[in-house]
This record gives sequence, C-alpha cells and structure tokens, in this order.
Amino acid sequence: MSMIRDLRAAVRPALRKNNAAYGTYDGYDATRDPSASTAVVDCAVYRDGERVREDPCLTPREAMQRVREGGGFAWIGLHEPTEAEFAGIAAEFGLHPLAVEDAVHAHQRPKLERYDDTLFTVFKTIHYVDHAELTATSEVVETGEVMCFTGRNFVITVRHGGKGSLRSLRHRLESDSELLAKGPSAVLHSIADHVVDGYIAVAAAVQDDIDEVEIDVFSAPAKGGPRGSDAGRIYQLKREVLEFKRAVSPLLRPMQLLSERPMRLIDPDIQKYFRDVADHLAQVHEEVIGFDELLNSILQANLAQASVAQNEDMRKITSWAAIIAVPTAVCGVYGMNFEHMPELQWRYGYPLVLGVIITTCVAIHRTLKRNGWL
Repeated sequence: MSMIRDLRAAVRPALRKNNAAYGTYDGYDATRDPSASTAVVDCAVYRDGERVREDPCLTPREAMQRVREGGGFAWIGLHEPTEAEFAGIAAEFGLHPLAVEDAVHAHQRPKLERYDDTLFTVFKTIHYVDHAELTATSEVVETGEVMCFTGRNFVITVRHGGKGSLRSLRHRLESDSELLAKGPSAVLHSIADHVVDGYIAVAAAVQDDIDEVEIDVFSAPAKGGPRGSDAGRIYQLKREVLEFKRAVSPLLRPMQLLSERPMRLIDPDIQKYFRDVADHLAQVHEEVIGFDELLNSILQANLAQASVAQNEDMRKITSWAAIIAVPTAVCGVYGMNFEHMPELQWRYGYPLVLGVIITTCVAIHRTLKRNGWL
C-alpha cells in the first residue's frame, strides 16, 4: 500500500497538468486550503441547473463559500482518497466519521444511511471484462464502488476502482439544466441510474456467455467431444455471477426507500425517477437469480453427462471382458498339464477348439451389440 501511495505522489505533478487540460481539478496546496486534495478530480458549483464557470482549481472550501454566498450546490468528485486527503473535506462538510471511514476504506456493501442532514449511499459498480474465449480462469465481471454524500447544498462522490468514471455522467447532466436544477437529489438519481444501466449492459453480456456454455455442454456428445470438460468454465462463470449478485441484491432496499419513503433531502419530483431505477434494478435482480439457477442446471447436466459417459465406458469394458473370458477359460482348461484330457490325440481337436472359441465370441459380441452395450 505504501508503494502505491509513493507512486501516486510521484505522478501527481503530471496529473495536475493533465487534469487542468481537461478542466478537472487537482489543486493540492495545504497552505491554501486544508480541504484541498490530490484525490479531487472535479469540483464545481451549480446554480439554476448551470455550472458556474470559475477557477478550474477551485477547492471544496472555496466551492462551499460560493454556495453560501450565491446559492446553488457544490459537486465534488474524488477518486480513492486516503484518510489524510479526505480529512479536510470531511471537516468542511461535517461528514459523519463512520461514513467517512466507509468511504475511505471501500469494500462496502451497497446501502443507504442517514447521518443528520446527509445521506450516505454506497453503490457497487460492475463492468464486463471482454475475453476472446471463456476459460476456467476467465474474469467475467470487475467490480468497483461509488459512494455518494448528499446534503442540502452539496454532493460528494467517492469512487474506488479503475473504471466507472463519472465524468461522462457529469457532462450529460450539465447538458440537462432542467434536471440539474433540482439540486443534489438529481445528481444522486443520475448516479443510481448510471450504475443500474451498467448492470443491464453486463447482464446482457453475461447472458451471452451462459448461452455459449450451454450450447457447448449439450453439443459435446453430438460432436464427440469430451464430456464433463466444461465443469471448470461453468463453475468460474457461477462465481462471477455470484459477484454480480452481491452488487445487485443489497441495493434493492435502498432503491425502494428512495422511491417510496419521503425524505427531506430528496426532491419529490426526483423521487418519481427513483421508481424507474428501482424497477430496472428489480428486473436485473430477477435476471441474475435466473442466471444462478440456470448455471446450476447446466452444471448438473454436465456432471450427469460425465456420469453417463463413465457408465457407458464401464459397459464396454465389461462387454469386452466377457468376450475375452471365453478364450481365456478354454485355453486355461487345455493349459493344465494332465495326461488324460479329451481330444488331445485327435487330429482335428485344435481347429475345433479355435472354431468354438471364435463362434462363441462372435455370438456374445452380436448379442451385446444388439443390446447397446457395444
């Protein structure tokens, strides 16, 4: 962990130049503002649905000063802040220590909590990992987290993970001034909608993987392929679906609360939009549950095919053992060193014994073949 922090510190000067070129924030200056942090990727003030164009290096404290003076709300976006980096912002906005701890350390369960006049919401982001071929070690989904602190006049988003940037979402919201004028609750809704839309896209991609595995499992016997060889792929896909389920299922209750229970921090007009998000989330949840059950059935079918194949192999081995038992028994009898044995002195005894062995073996083979054992 210390090596990662040292690396981040080394590349921050270059990141500040890059962020300035893209209109994002990286204005670390501890003497200027203790709320300033290199983890901040954007900091802006919005009034009447429009972004107030100001200093691109606006700090969270300066943003809140402008909000208190002229109204509107501030939206601060952070990426994987440390405790020290988040401490100044937490103090400036009066964030609860428990929520701050969760936001910094990540790996939280999706949830919705209220601390005084602040809503703390945790979302699990899911991203589909493209792969040329699904194997027993393929990574199918990649998870991240987005935490959102929603107050009367501010929104603070904390993102963990290499993907799931909210930059495109911010730009899309800035182009919809009517929705953005609803305040912080509009941002919270847009984040929830963005996350759930990601679930829908991932569910469609996972469905394609499941269909591919299902086709392979049930077409293997027809193609003469090895039976039971897909168990590793199925199990790996099941593990990835379980990870998907852990992101979707716990979010059902928070979305239900946001869509049904009146809250002071949620605009009544925006609450209607949360109902749509909750409906889409419920649909994805049903699909994920179906994926899990379908993979169970596919795995059972795969194991059943392997068991049937083993039984067929045993039947073939038993059949050939029965055929070989005939010459073994006859030759075993005539291999005994007794002086007085039937037909030992007969001229045609040897051909007769061979004929009996061959005839008996052919008859057994035909019988077993007719009964499906060979």
